[in-house]
Amino acid sequence: MPREFKRSDRVAAQIQRELADLIRTQVKEPRLGMTTVSDVVVSRDLAVAKVFVTFLAAQEPANKCVALLSETVPMLRRELGKRLRIRSMPEIHFIYDDSIERGLYMDALLDRLHEEPKSDE
Repeated sequence: MPREFKRSDRVAAQIQRELADLIRTQVKEPRLGMTTVSDVVVSRDLAVAKVFVTFLAAQEPANKCVALLSETVPMLRRELGKRLRIRSMPEIHFIYDDSIERGLYMDALLDRLHEEPKSDE
């Protein structure tokens, strides 16, 4: 019987939990605001982890926040290595997740569509 979840999915879930905790407790950068790890995608060979993040109340634009967070990658990999039991730690690449902004934009468009009066021709 095949497994329900691939190993890369289980590792991604564990990395997401641990990174969220590490960023909250170890990263001392007030310009980031509140950082949320929305998703982690790990390659099948466990070599690369794409970490999708969002920022709430950030003092910098999103691309600058991603750059600031990327500077902490060596420390985060070292701490993850202490917490996870895997042979090699994947490379971490932070990517800004704009799905919340896109969702809010779509909601605003739908609200405007419902507010416009219907014209009878």
